[in-house]
Amino acid sequence: MFASVALPRLTVAVAAAVCALAMMLGFASPSTGAATPTSYRVKPGDTLWAIAAAHGSGGDVRAAVYAIRSANHLSGATIVPGQTLMLP
Repeated sequence: MFASVALPRLTVAVAAAVCALAMMLGFASPSTGAATPTSYRVKPGDTLWAIAAAHGSGGDVRAAVYAIRSANHLSGATIVPGQTLMLP
């Protein structure tokens, strides 16, 4: 009787340990979908809107402009040629 009760408990314990290990390894691995920020050097005639439209994800350009402003700690839309911007 002991073997018939211990085997299912052991199986459940091993399965739980394997699942826990798989979850920990999954959380520790880097995400493949995460974009890494890149830099962009402002050219004469560039605007934040044009940069966001060209380098954005194809969504709302206003959100891309806000993201660029936030990433670069800009209080306004003024940029100057030669300035390096981080593009999130």
